[in-house]
Amino acid sequence: MQELFRQLPAVIYEFSIQPDGGRRFDYVSESCDVILGLSRDAVMKDPVLMERIIHPDDIDDFRVSSASAERTGADLYWQGRMIVERTIRWIEVRSNHELTAEGVIIRRGVILDTTLRRQSSAESETRYQALVEQIKKNETLLTQLFQNVPMAVVLLTDSGKVSQVNKGFEEMFGYSLEDMKDRSINDFIVPEELAHEGVDLHNLIASHRVISIETIRRHRNGKIVNVILYGMAVMLDNQAIGIYGVYVDITHRKRVEEELKIRNAELDNFVYKVSHDLRAPLSSVLGLVNLAKLPGNTDNPMDYIDIIGSKVEHLDHFIGDVLSHSKNLKMDVSNAKVEFKNIVDETFNDLNYLEGAKGISRLIKVEGIDFYSDPWRIAEILRNLISNAIKYRKLDQVTSEIGIRINVDHLRAEISFADNGIGIDEESLSKVFEMFYRATEQSDGSGIGLYIVKNAVEKLGGQITVSSRVGQGTRFNILLPNRINNVMSNIPSSVDVALE
Repeated sequence: MQELFRQLPAVIYEFSIQPDGGRRFDYVSESCDVILGLSRDAVMKDPVLMERIIHPDDIDDFRVSSASAERTGADLYWQGRMIVERTIRWIEVRSNHELTAEGVIIRRGVILDTTLRRQSSAESETRYQALVEQIKKNETLLTQLFQNVPMAVVLLTDSGKVSQVNKGFEEMFGYSLEDMKDRSINDFIVPEELAHEGVDLHNLIASHRVISIETIRRHRNGKIVNVILYGMAVMLDNQAIGIYGVYVDITHRKRVEEELKIRNAELDNFVYKVSHDLRAPLSSVLGLVNLAKLPGNTDNPMDYIDIIGSKVEHLDHFIGDVLSHSKNLKMDVSNAKVEFKNIVDETFNDLNYLEGAKGISRLIKVEGIDFYSDPWRIAEILRNLISNAIKYRKLDQVTSEIGIRINVDHLRAEISFADNGIGIDEESLSKVFEMFYRATEQSDGSGIGLYIVKNAVEKLGGQITVSSRVGQGTRFNILLPNRINNVMSNIPSSVDVALE
């Protein structure tokens, strides 16, 4: 038995407390020297010797624990530090409690060195805390990514119920997590006519497939949102535990695509119309030339020349309109003071060659402050409106009239342009701004004039409306922003001082 105790990595002891308060070690195993740095004989002669090596910060706790066990008759269990040969060791003391018939308390127990165990535990705790910290960091990064990614993201349960939505989702569709939590997403953003699509997508994703489709979804306010939808299953141990849905808003792209389709159609129409309207007068000229060359032709050549001149003049006007349209599309918007009266006067003078232009009665009124915009585009707008008013005047009317009223304030110019010409029927009124549309055969114009007007107005950030009655005339109302503030903000400070 002694040999067994000698090999154990613990101190085996028996301690007795006499009725008169006397205390002594009745037995201490030989391992006391290795574990506590004290010889067994020294400890058995001086029972207080073991207390003296307890760490000063832990001695009070040891005494309290011993007194409590002695008073209550409970087993003793204490952990603390001892200073063994100038080295701090963690020690664990355990003993039972036995009261003899003579009133002697006997405690038999062990003293263990737990330093290595505590170090290992501390290292494990450190690694555990580091792991917890890393997990927290990862969760924070994933949460911030989920919330701040510039797309709409929704996390669904494996049964298709909403679990999480990010800020992008709320902004794109108008629904918060509180609105949708634990409910089917199909009840909120999937249009009724695409209900089957929502179910099919869920089935595809749940079968571990990644999907990407272009479709539409509905905003809370009813507006349709064009999206690319990416869907994927969240997997754990080869089982789908959730579904991620990512929505990319392509509404603007679709709008641009539709605009491009319209522009391409206009371009096709433009090319066809230009080639037709260029070839028509050229064919007429060529026909007259061939006619003049016929043997025996006694027609007056001057008659042919007059007709050829008229066709060439028409061709020149058409080319001018085409060039004006091209220039309006490509040229940057300038900003300078617009002299409305000068532009109107110059326009009437330039159009004086048109039949009926000299007999037009004009009523021109310009009021308000200075107006700043693009003078060339303003001139194009007025030139086309005045030209149309002359061409589409009532031929049987004694006096044809054009009225232009312009009122300018710091915000805008209001332009009212009216004539008493033949007017436009209701069916044609909605088409007059289309490229090459002619509402009447009274003039052989290009049909591009009002298209140029509308595009120029839009380039300037304005609006144009038209009203008309057949036989009574036509009125155009135009609103254009006054860019006077842009000019004033660019005046150097030294000039400001001079103006003051």
